[in-house]
Amino acid sequence: MADFELRHLRTMAAIAEEGTFGQAAARLGYTQSSVSQQVAALEKAVGGPLFDRPGGPRPVRITPLGEVVLAHGRELLAKAAALTDAVDRFRAGHGRIDIGTFPSVSNLILPTVIRRLLDEHPGCDIRLSDVPPEDPRIGELDLLFHDGPVGGDVEHAELFDEPYLLVTAAGAVPAGPVPVRRLDDVPMVAWPPTHHQRWLERTLARAGAQPRFVFRTAGHETILSMVRAGIGWAVLPWLALHTHDAWSDGELAVHALKPSPTRTLALYWPADRTQSPLAVRTREIAVGVARELARRM
Repeated sequence: MADFELRHLRTMAAIAEEGTFGQAAARLGYTQSSVSQQVAALEKAVGGPLFDRPGGPRPVRITPLGEVVLAHGRELLAKAAALTDAVDRFRAGHGRIDIGTFPSVSNLILPTVIRRLLDEHPGCDIRLSDVPPEDPRIGELDLLFHDGPVGGDVEHAELFDEPYLLVTAAGAVPAGPVPVRRLDDVPMVAWPPTHHQRWLERTLARAGAQPRFVFRTAGHETILSMVRAGIGWAVLPWLALHTHDAWSDGELAVHALKPSPTRTLALYWPADRTQSPLAVRTREIAVGVARELARRM
């Protein structure tokens, strides 16, 4: 069977519904001769007549072959309409997006990103997953927040440099920055030796401090509770302290460190794949939210 076009099927359906070539032409905005040419092209493609033409003002009648073509043609037209709608929705920012994250980002950055994204595209499908920091891979993710190198063919945008800050009981040391070497042999509360904690301890050691870790626990709130209790000090990232509003806690004091342990937070995406409009818009929102946050540091 020769090729035919969807417009031929659309014209055939209009004739079947209107009853005459002239009324179908008026409905579709074609000339009657154009309608006749399209039907002739479709009849050539399927190898037989689609309509019996009695002539005069009487309506045309669809042939048995025409019934078969019309039934399947309407299915194709419906699928084409669904495809057009899906493409339009995709271009408008609907669809699915997969984002890799880690706790600090999930607590402070992503909620604002998600709210703004859903305000703009309420029908979008957002999927989040925690990505292990030891060996982050973009894989099938559309976007990945991370604070170090990411394997694979990726592009990235740096969001901000996040400092780690010293938290002590109120009045434990004078206000202002504290030299890192001041932490040598000081009792400290810290995370277990995770990827990020190992990096922090190496950074402190290079600056001349090897604290005594008297308690290790997962969870920033627990660490802050131990600092309030007086068991030791802690060094935590700015995002964690901002989440818990440590600056307004009268039992705690927050100090910059000299030199400041700092990690660079970045947003990664695959370099070898065309991104959807939804992914591009999410990236724009995330960069904006992160830069708003950085101005508070």
